[in-house]
Amino acid sequence: MNIVHLSYPRHISDSIISGPFSLAIGFFDGVHLGHREVIDHANKEALEQGLKLAVMTFDPHPSIVLGKRNEKVFYITPLDQKLELLESMGVDTTFVVRFTSDFAQLTPEQFVETFIHQLNVTHVTAGFDFTFGAFGSGDMNVMKQLAKNQFNVSVVEKKSDDSIKISSTRIRHALTEGDMEKVHELLGRPFQIPGIVVHGDKRGRQIGFPTANIQAKEGSFIPATGVYSVRMLVQDEWFDGVCNVGYKPTFKSPDEKKLTIEVHLFNFDRNIYGEEVNVDWYHHIRNERKFDGIDSLKQQINKDKKTAISFLQKLN
Repeated sequence: MNIVHLSYPRHISDSIISGPFSLAIGFFDGVHLGHREVIDHANKEALEQGLKLAVMTFDPHPSIVLGKRNEKVFYITPLDQKLELLESMGVDTTFVVRFTSDFAQLTPEQFVETFIHQLNVTHVTAGFDFTFGAFGSGDMNVMKQLAKNQFNVSVVEKKSDDSIKISSTRIRHALTEGDMEKVHELLGRPFQIPGIVVHGDKRGRQIGFPTANIQAKEGSFIPATGVYSVRMLVQDEWFDGVCNVGYKPTFKSPDEKKLTIEVHLFNFDRNIYGEEVNVDWYHHIRNERKFDGIDSLKQQINKDKKTAISFLQKLN
């Protein structure tokens, strides 16, 4: 997949862009089932018209630039992961537009001229609620007006389950609740966090349950604290496991608020420090809690392990 980074005012060699393109536009955080319907429609147009399939996304999240959030923004799919998913869908070219203050001030007309006409786009597909231009002043009706028969426009209506729109906001809410089955349902795949195995305090090994301490990729959305059934990809192999997300209250004082992700893999005995891994999340087993001693903690971990094994075996 060809990845083209753009900014405004942009400077790009025409030789980088071939086309003509059928373009799907959106932020696409999560690349969930609703997003996939937009991209699939753009792909259908590409196949019917002999065009190349392209996607346009934006980085960073607009709320960072527009000042709508003071807290750090976390992504369901950080940019690298989003690009991998788009490539797996057969996208030929992804345009990553840098969302800056200057870009945010573009009129709808300027946006269309710069990011549609000049990119050799002949068909545009977006969701019914996509907006563009300063203050979101352009919607898909405006896009159709500005096309002026120079490119075609398709609008994909909302995709719902239980009459509720499938959205990144719903997925984030489910993640904060630890409802991984709902997240899986809305994404069309398990929720995944990429990360690196780093050194921890090795308490798991001391009590007979060695764990891989995962440093999640910067900006990843971490699910609610608790214990989960997971699968982890390490060294090109998938392993079943149980994961604890939290602050280890049995060992740490309430003042030590460092969130950790620790995965205990079943039937696994390798040194994997420094390895890049992917953790797939399937089922919330229980909330994190403080135990009155090591023995009671070990008993509970054994129960968690059995629960995870039982759940994950049903997936095979």
